[in-house]
Amino acid sequence: MPVTSDSEAYPVAQFRKTYFEECAELMDALQSNLELLANGQEDDETLHAIFRSVHSVKGGAGAFGCTDLVAFSHTFESLLDALRDHKIPATHDIKQLLLRASDALADIVNAARLEQQLPPNFGGDISAAMRDALQGAGQSADVASAPAVPEAKTLTEQTYRIRFRPHTEMLKKANEPLLLIRQLGKLGSLSTEVDGSNLPPLESLDPEAAYLNWSFTLDTAVPRSAIQDVFEFVEDDCDLEIESSEPAAPRAEAAASDTTGASDSTGAVAATVAAVGVAQSIRVDVDKVDRLVNLVGELVISQAMLTEQGLGLPADKYPELIQGIEALAQSARELQESVMAIRAQPVKSVFARMPRIVRELAATLGKEVRIVTSGEMTEIDKTVIEQLNDPLTHMIRNALDHGIEPPVERIAAGKVRQGTIHLSAAQRSGRIVIEVSDDGRGINKEKILAKAKARGLVPAGANLTDDEINELIFLPAFSTAEVISNISGRGVGMDVVKRNVQALGGRISVKSRFGHGSSFTLSLPLTLAVVDGMVVSVGRETFIIPLVAIVENLRPQTADIHPVVGRGHVLALRGEYLPLVYLHRLFSISDAIGDPCRGIVIIVQSESAGRVGIVVDELLGQQQVVVKSLEANYEPVDGISGATILGNGRVALILDVARLHEIDVRGTAMRLPPPDAPTETEKDLTHAA
Repeated sequence: MPVTSDSEAYPVAQFRKTYFEECAELMDALQSNLELLANGQEDDETLHAIFRSVHSVKGGAGAFGCTDLVAFSHTFESLLDALRDHKIPATHDIKQLLLRASDALADIVNAARLEQQLPPNFGGDISAAMRDALQGAGQSADVASAPAVPEAKTLTEQTYRIRFRPHTEMLKKANEPLLLIRQLGKLGSLSTEVDGSNLPPLESLDPEAAYLNWSFTLDTAVPRSAIQDVFEFVEDDCDLEIESSEPAAPRAEAAASDTTGASDSTGAVAATVAAVGVAQSIRVDVDKVDRLVNLVGELVISQAMLTEQGLGLPADKYPELIQGIEALAQSARELQESVMAIRAQPVKSVFARMPRIVRELAATLGKEVRIVTSGEMTEIDKTVIEQLNDPLTHMIRNALDHGIEPPVERIAAGKVRQGTIHLSAAQRSGRIVIEVSDDGRGINKEKILAKAKARGLVPAGANLTDDEINELIFLPAFSTAEVISNISGRGVGMDVVKRNVQALGGRISVKSRFGHGSSFTLSLPLTLAVVDGMVVSVGRETFIIPLVAIVENLRPQTADIHPVVGRGHVLALRGEYLPLVYLHRLFSISDAIGDPCRGIVIIVQSESAGRVGIVVDELLGQQQVVVKSLEANYEPVDGISGATILGNGRVALILDVARLHEIDVRGTAMRLPPPDAPTETEKDLTHAA
């Protein structure tokens, strides 16, 4: 019946999803430890950690029929096992082979996850190279799962008695006993006895509860660790006993535990970790976290409205109510910070992809390059992480193609053959700063300026500073590559990086010293869901200006304002002339204060025009607001990055300071939601909140 089929398929699908989620974590750990190995950290613990990652990937693959994945990881595991036993030296060639194998394993895992077919014999050359390395050491790929035993003793078939008693809630965690039994049957000759004594009367039976217990007799030549691996994913949700009819001597058991799979070594590590204490964690769907964030956003908006109403109450008449509102505000703020911390993820998931890009592109370009990362555990909102991959990839490719020189050129310049790219992350002042630097040739400012003038991007007589010349590489369709290739030369890359970074509410800057290298710095908000902003009024409209963009506020004197023909006004401030942007003109707002000397000028840092002065009527205060998408609830408005609901229930628009000056120079007035009829917009945004 269809219902039965669906109920059987659901746990399998969930089990499979969990396995591939764990594979992603295992592959990140594998990549990190292989990088440590490649950089000279050849201790036993690093080798054990590498082996455990591959072994764990292999352990779950068989349950889902991923034969290609099992076969490749088996050979990979064999080579690692020989390295752990010091039967193969960790030479440079072996390390490079392990890195290639890791890349291939990642592709095979991804193809299995997406249920896609790889080309025939994919990774065959790498598997052959690993088998050759094993044969050179007198090893065979067939011994990966078997313990190392003395030469005088061969592994013989044994009989195991296995008692498997699932906990009542095991089925609710998407664990399917039938899959485990099938996998167990692949290890040897299996006989099964079912104990149904715990089955309740039919009217009391819970279809999602586990009532059956099993006893197995298994005749097999595999070690105990291979049997334990079958139950690896359910070991916390069952009672499991494995007894051998021929127990090994204590010394032999100790020897085997040093050379079997990840289960034995992992058990030892787990015991050590348990002795010093370990943080507990659970896996939660991202959709559930997003739903929680939205609910907390609603709570924060409601709390802001209550606070607004509480300000009008006399404190002497309602002291307990006002105190309760203040306590609610504090709790709501702490709750919001806690929920945002749940959404935060280490940038390691993005950084871990970069070494492979460096290896493959360096091989294509004939260059010797290594990448050094730091600050991988710096946390940032998951929505920002998801959009970091493309900008970082462009910057790494740019450093490899334009920055790092070929080995011969580096030696001639007195440098080491191998170039270095540094990728780092750190939190500073409520933002995350990511830096990509290299020790390559740096930016040739004369060449950049000449190319820009030749293409009409810079006036012929312009006299630019070094920083302004560096910024030219972010112009659209700008490239200094002499030859167009699939890597560079089409003028697409750094301008895309800047647009993507600005779309995240961030900034990008570059420093370079010709002949010594370049450094690109990205400054990004820690989250896109909440922003600390300055609330300002312009006529009947209210706007939010992100605090991170604000430099200072002032009320200028008349003598400080100067007209510029065809360009509006500039503000003279400490020897510098800053362009002024009048929000009431830009957004066609009536009843606003048009004179900056009677209003307020807020100096903001603009990516495209440096510092810019924004003219507003007055400052209403500083506030942390929940960001809502304007596009999803109204329509896109140029110069506006989002919206929020204030404590008085009105919609406030969040300014995109990077776009304001560009729009003002263009001279086009933008259309805001009608100030006289905001009901529908507010209704949509309030509902979306």
